[in-house]
Amino acid sequence: MSNLYQIKHELWLHITFSSFAIEDEKIKSRLYDFSIIAFRHMKWLGTEILESGDNYNYDRKMQLYKQDSVFDVLESLKSKIEDAQSFYGDNVLANRIKTDEIYLLEYLSEILKNSANNKKITAFNMERKWLDKNLAQDQIDALTMFLFDESYKEYELILVYAYMQARTIDLAQFNVYQDLIDESHFHLKSFGNMMAKLGILALPRELHEMTYVVKDLQQFIIDGIAEEEAAKIMCKELSDAIKDEELSKFFDFINYQENYHIELMKKLIK
Repeated sequence: MSNLYQIKHELWLHITFSSFAIEDEKIKSRLYDFSIIAFRHMKWLGTEILESGDNYNYDRKMQLYKQDSVFDVLESLKSKIEDAQSFYGDNVLANRIKTDEIYLLEYLSEILKNSANNKKITAFNMERKWLDKNLAQDQIDALTMFLFDESYKEYELILVYAYMQARTIDLAQFNVYQDLIDESHFHLKSFGNMMAKLGILALPRELHEMTYVVKDLQQFIIDGIAEEEAAKIMCKELSDAIKDEELSKFFDFINYQENYHIELMKKLIK
């Protein structure tokens, strides 16, 4: 079961980052919807594992290979989904997962039938250009560093809060964790799509077990609040440094959202 959880974890990442890599808004949006379903599979599978008296972790082996076209991305994703099918058992949850993935395979097959969908992608070209804007090199460098740091932080928070949510029997805590997970999904999506536009799309580094096995909830929350405060500072500095009104407004928007995240985390201490 823990091996199956790793497969689902990796598949969630494959679908998510395939969505980020593809520029076609219709395909991108549909894949991201499927990625949220895949994350829900992880949640249900994790609950089933815990109820059986077993445990799971966030180990992974997958790599994100540089690809040049929509079909390269989708063929790779299709192969991963097909490989995963053989690992599912024959119970209600397994059948739900299999049928969801079969529908996704059908969707991918339809896209792959039409050669007009096979457009070039630039998510991995390392050009580090922001659309048609001529941002100064120091601004591009600051944006690059921010996106790498924050995409890892959001990935980490999604998994840590999901791990803790699966182990709480307190409804108030459960709801706060869900809000924080949902918010981090949005931030990861935003930052992942921005990385793709810059041509620097990459997976966040793997989590160490010490990151998500929380033994002191209060200290974890205190540290988390400090991390959110640091993220707010980074957002403000980036907003001030980048001479682009649209980007500056976006980072102000993220900064204001972090304010509420801190209040949600304070509820966990109370």
